[in-house]
This record gives sequence, structure tokens and C-alpha cells, in this order.
Amino acid sequence: MKQKRNVLYISAITLVAAIGGLLFGYDTAVISGADKSVEAYLIKPLGLGSLAHGATISSALIGCIIGGLLSGYFASKFGRKHSLIAAAALFFLSALGSAYPEFLFFTKGDPSIALLLTFNLYRIIGGIGVGLASAIVPMYIGEIAPANIRGRLVSFNQFMIIFGMLVVYFINWGIANGQTIEWINDIGWRYMFASEAIPALLFGTLLLFVPETPRYLALKNQDDKALAILTRINGSKEAKSILSEIKQTVTGNISSEKLFAYGKLVIVVGILLSVFQQFVGINVALYYAPRIFESMGAAKDASMLQTIVMGLINVVFTVIAILTVDKWGRKPLLIIGSIGMAIGMFGVAGLAFSNIIGMSTLLFIIVYTASFMMSWGPICWVLISEIFPNKIRGQAVAIAVAAQWAANYLISSTYPMMMEFSGGLTYGFYGLMSVLSAIFVWKFVPETKGKTLEQMESIWKKPTGNQHKAG
Repeated sequence: MKQKRNVLYISAITLVAAIGGLLFGYDTAVISGADKSVEAYLIKPLGLGSLAHGATISSALIGCIIGGLLSGYFASKFGRKHSLIAAAALFFLSALGSAYPEFLFFTKGDPSIALLLTFNLYRIIGGIGVGLASAIVPMYIGEIAPANIRGRLVSFNQFMIIFGMLVVYFINWGIANGQTIEWINDIGWRYMFASEAIPALLFGTLLLFVPETPRYLALKNQDDKALAILTRINGSKEAKSILSEIKQTVTGNISSEKLFAYGKLVIVVGILLSVFQQFVGINVALYYAPRIFESMGAAKDASMLQTIVMGLINVVFTVIAILTVDKWGRKPLLIIGSIGMAIGMFGVAGLAFSNIIGMSTLLFIIVYTASFMMSWGPICWVLISEIFPNKIRGQAVAIAVAAQWAANYLISSTYPMMMEFSGGLTYGFYGLMSVLSAIFVWKFVPETKGKTLEQMESIWKKPTGNQHKAG
């Protein structure tokens, strides 16, 4: 009975923390429904083109890069819990500011460059929240979860990211359903952004009732508090031995090890995992989904509905990844996913070159997104949390997460320009990146299934001759 209460307690804590993942997905996908309205309200009246449009739609990613870079400092300086509370406050401010950027300084219905910059500033603020959450939520869950269920609990965060995207697709569709384009371009897009304030407020409030992680408390020499939390989670018998292990790990983590203490390959592999996850083009499909479906001939409501269908597919195939990653291993799933993504994108590219638009295009996009969600979506985050040795993990994860958001920004902001040049070549480029990602995983990424975090050090020992074989 005691063990059941422990599981319920840790599950409740995990669910609260994972609302940060839901907000991560919510904030990054909310723009998909508001995309054309923002263009109609802030871009076209100012006579700006696709460059300004792409930069505005993806401006939150600048904040994501900043938040990713700051995550290590915030988590160490203020703690995991208080860093997440800060992220919740940023989400809340961004939601209201993006919905009504005219507040205090501007007149509604009178777009200007200053108003456009203010809108972008609010989106960047939300992006900083996303950057913090993307790094610190898995860290929080990983540090507070018992070892025997840590994998499932950390993976739940990825599920919540995709679930957040699905929720906002439904909300965007519900707001736009049955309304005129004029109303959506004037009022509807504001409701889409403002809706994020509700889960942000819920996240910030619930975080007040969860504990700080035992690992952070041990780092700050608050051993009594750490022991009390560990006792509630694991029971008194195990708590003392777990605290002893944490103290040893914390001591190791604060050594003066340099970033390249294990060679440069481990850092390069972490960065390229992040870059390939974005260069295959997945966030183009997420951010611009309604526009893509409209270009296939779907009406506004139909494109929103098809986006919801894609969201459901994302959830189903993310669950498949969670259920199979510890059975099949990381490398096989990544390679299979890369092959599926290549088939999907080359199919879309071929149809674009042939000017064929219809159900076949939708099917290839489904193949592409399903392949990503059962592989690179969740497993990239798993690998980034696993491959770095303990002593450099904090620095290395911050660099990898920042690289991921930088690559995300580059791909998302260049999409409108690339599509103006050639739709076929654009999707062909993403297909090529999918092929290269498979080769990269095959040649350079180690298999981490079944290995402890401590065993990562033996994989990445400083090279003596040909020791850097990825395995």
C-alpha cells in the first residue's frame, strides 16, 4: 500500500512538471492557426514580404535559443522548481502580450513597424519560456523519479509536448470554425494566443505545491530536505542509500572537467543529433500545417481539421516510440524513421514537381510525420540526455539544446522563401537531410540501450588511436 502511495505521489509530481512540456508544444504550435491572420494584420499592410513573414512566424525560436542557453545557469542558480515557475510566468506574459500587442502603446487596427516588433518581442518572451522548459522539465523529472520508472516518466514529457500541439490544434480549429476570414483576421487570432494563458497559470500555480529535486537540494547541502523527499518517494529504507549515491554524483558533476575532456566527437554528435532533428523539416510541417493543406486546395476549416488529424497521428506514433525504444534500441528506430521520412518527403517533392495535389500528397505527409514521431521526435531528446558523460552533461546539453533551437529557427524562417522558389526542391531538400541523418546515425551515434549513464564515459574516452568507434 505504501508503494502505491509513492507511485501516485511521483506520478502527480511528474504530471505537474510535464505541463511544462504541454506548454512547450502549445506555444510552438499555436502560431500554425494564427499564421495567415498575423500576415494579414501585421505583414501585408506594411508592404513587407516573405522574409519579414518568415521571421515573424518563427521569432519565438530566437527566445528558445536564449532560453536553451540560459537553462543550465537558471537550473543551477535558482533551482529546477523556481526555473520552471519563471518559465510559467514567461508563458503567461507572452500569451496575453501576443494576443493584444497594442496594450498601452498602440491603437488597435493601426499596424506599424513598432507594433510588429512589439508582437515579436512577446513571442520571443514565450520562446525563452519554451527554451527553459525544453531543458529543465526532463531534468526535473529525471532527478526526482525513482530509477526503476525514470525512463517512462521522462518519456511522458515528450508525449505531453505532442499532446500540447494537438490541444492547440483543436482550440485553433474551434475558434476559427464557422467564422468569417475577416473575423479571424481581426479577433480570432487573438483568442488563439490568449488561450495559452490558462495552462500557463495552471502550471505556475501547481508548481508551488511540488518539491525541489533531491539532487539540487543535495548540491546546495540541504541534505535533510533531500532525505525527506526521497523518503516520501522511495520509502525510508532506500532513501539514505539513494542520497549517498546522489551526493557522490553531485560531487562528480561539480568538478572542473572541461567541455572537451572526452574529445570533440561526443559534442559534435550531440550537436548534429539536434541539427538533423530540425533539418529534416518537421517544424515546417507543424508551424505551417494549415497553409500546406490550403495549398493543396483545402478550405480554411478543412485545413484546420486535417491539421488535427496530423496531431492525432503524432500522439499515436509517439506512444509507439515510448513503448519500443527500450526493446529495439535507439539506433534502429532512428534509422527506420529516417528512411520513412525520406520516402515521405521525396514523395511530396515528386508530386509537387508534377503539379499533383490531393490525397496522395496528404498520405506522403502522414508517412513523413509518423516516421518522425516514432523516431527522431522523442529519441533525439532521450539520446541527448544519455550520451554525455556525467561531468560534462550540464554544459553539453545546453549547447545541444541551443543548437537545436538555432537549427529550428533557420529551417522555419527560410521555408516561405524556399517555397516561393520551388516547392519541389524545398521538400526534396528535407528528403535529402533525412537520408543524411540515417547515414550519420549508422556511422557515428552509439547505441545506449541497456547502458548506465556511467558507462557513457567508456564510450567517449579521450582517443588513443582508433578508440572513437561509435558502436
